[in-house]
Amino acid sequence: MKPVRNNTDEQQFEIESDGLKAYLTYRFYKHNIAFMHTFVPDQLSGKGIATMLAKEAFAYAKEIKKPVMVYCPFVADFIKKNPEYKSQLDPEYYSKD
Repeated sequence: MKPVRNNTDEQQFEIESDGLKAYLTYRFYKHNIAFMHTFVPDQLSGKGIATMLAKEAFAYAKEIKKPVMVYCPFVADFIKKNPEYKSQLDPEYYSKD
């Protein structure tokens, strides 16, 4: 499996494996980065790929100093399981509790 790649042209983080592509799309909105949608093909599910994409997305947001907005249900669930990422959420849209 190849490492996560930031495809800035398509605004998505990608992992390719076995000729298939998993991705997490993002968009820039106001002063934020918004995580929009995560897709993992059925043949690649259960391998932790979506988690790898989410971790890379949060690392990128931190690197470019952008607060995060979450529209993707997977990423919302990821944050519940990994509360250390809550500090990166835009406080204008999310409570800190």
